[in-house]
Amino acid sequence: MNIQYTSSLNDLDQNQLTGFFVGWPSHPDTITHLKILKNSFAVWLAIDDSRCIGFINALSDGVFYAYIPLLEVIPDYQGHGIGTELLNRMIHTLKDMYAIDLVCDESVTPFYSKLEFSRCVGMIKRNYHQQTGIRK
Repeated sequence: MNIQYTSSLNDLDQNQLTGFFVGWPSHPDTITHLKILKNSFAVWLAIDDSRCIGFINALSDGVFYAYIPLLEVIPDYQGHGIGTELLNRMIHTLKDMYAIDLVCDESVTPFYSKLEFSRCVGMIKRNYHQQTGIRK
């Protein structure tokens, strides 16, 4: 593996965004995935031989608050520290924010706890019929 990390989307093409959202009952297609990344406040990508194998994005007001909605690494590349590296790079990018929040599944809370994220009470509303991100 020769993983390169970048915060630039300039050379990213939708065809490089396959293999993500494993286990989702429905998910964004590669066109919508690229739109999600382009509309984010900040993005980090992990690239192996021109293929995107991991990504993280953040939404923010640019002043006070940031939210990390997605951190994904393609299953074949998991367990090699790629997710940790992406999260550390994003934390550094957002270092001047007061709050960096995320919501995650119970199964990955140990991962985030190791990187100094804390549990808190939160509420969410999900429109699962919109999980693909394509407006109908």
